[in-house]
Amino acid sequence: MSNKSKSNFVKNYRFPLILLAGIIIGSIIGVIMGERAMALKPLGDIFINLMFTVVVPLVFVTVASAVGNMANMKRLGRILGNMLLTFLVTGLIAAFLIIIVVTVFPPAQGVDITLEATEELAPLKLSEQIVKALTVPDFVGLFSRSNMLPLIVFSIMFGLCVSLVGGENNRIATLLNDLADVMMKLISIIMYYAPIGLGAYFAALIGEFGPQLLGAYARAMLIYYPLCFIYFLTAFPAYAYFAAGKEGVKAMFRNVLPPAVTSFATGSSIATLPVNLEAARGMGVPKDIREIVLPIGATMHMDGTVISSILKISFLFGIFGKPFTGFGTFATAILISILGGVVMSGVPGGGLIGEMIIVNLYGFPMEAFPIVATIGFLVDPPATMINATGDSVASMVVTRLIEGKQWFIDRIVSKEVD
Repeated sequence: MSNKSKSNFVKNYRFPLILLAGIIIGSIIGVIMGERAMALKPLGDIFINLMFTVVVPLVFVTVASAVGNMANMKRLGRILGNMLLTFLVTGLIAAFLIIIVVTVFPPAQGVDITLEATEELAPLKLSEQIVKALTVPDFVGLFSRSNMLPLIVFSIMFGLCVSLVGGENNRIATLLNDLADVMMKLISIIMYYAPIGLGAYFAALIGEFGPQLLGAYARAMLIYYPLCFIYFLTAFPAYAYFAAGKEGVKAMFRNVLPPAVTSFATGSSIATLPVNLEAARGMGVPKDIREIVLPIGATMHMDGTVISSILKISFLFGIFGKPFTGFGTFATAILISILGGVVMSGVPGGGLIGEMIIVNLYGFPMEAFPIVATIGFLVDPPATMINATGDSVASMVVTRLIEGKQWFIDRIVSKEVD
């Protein structure tokens, strides 16, 4: 890696690196001080409380404004339909893959943190769980962080209605966008305290439960990083083969490296978009399809996020000594992971919101939030690589669904490049 590449990597990952440094320092303090480090816990609780306080208004204004903006954009209906189908299918494949892996290799095996959950984690009937997860019986219930999914459903419906009743100068949409900017500024201010808050929290956590928690993180990363590269080298070629046969696979490998490296180094699907558009062009994807699928995919197609979401859920189950088994548990985990990968990734701060949803929906105590948020920081580079490079491969699949099985050969014969 050149000096310039190293400089860019440090620049793009500066804040996550600072956060990890705070966690590492706090963990060392916890190992050294032992149970005396519990005195630092209030500093960590301040950060957790601030994040949970801001999450309800943040979710509402960001989701509502994002949906309103999307509804105002002109899309080709057929491209959108096939695009959404492709995103959901690849997300489901990623979800089933990680469920198999964490079932065989539990990421937090042998670790048991004896904190009481805020709710009993006994499994509900799937139908009851869906109703409880998506709706509340009273409007005021939407103001509780314990009802995140109903809040998201309401926010999506509200944003859609804002778009439907508004014109070019929609004052409500403008207000929502301004409020979203305000909330994100508030989040950015709170995050200045995150290295101290997370460091203090982990000092107390390690002081109380010992370094076995650090071993659980190492085990989780040993599962996630190889799995991402296996998915990259197996699932993506399979999608490309479905899209355009052997020639499609060759075209994918010829063009996929620049967006893969860029996304890994920048940690941003949006920053990778220009490189991804050029890669999709090299893969033969028509201009109208790639210019619709890739920008939307940069915020809505997140296979890496799907994989990490289920890893986080199974990690928390293992940490708190709960079995990650059963159809209802798996179905709910898949639902949450698809929501995180297809919906929440398009929302600023969607990663943290997704982690809050995981904690609240399963009834874990609020102390579980920084535990699972740390996994989010650790898995970010390979997750972003899968998210971003998956967009260009997905655009090939969408082209095949729209233009037929011979689309790639036809474009080679006609030497069509646009």
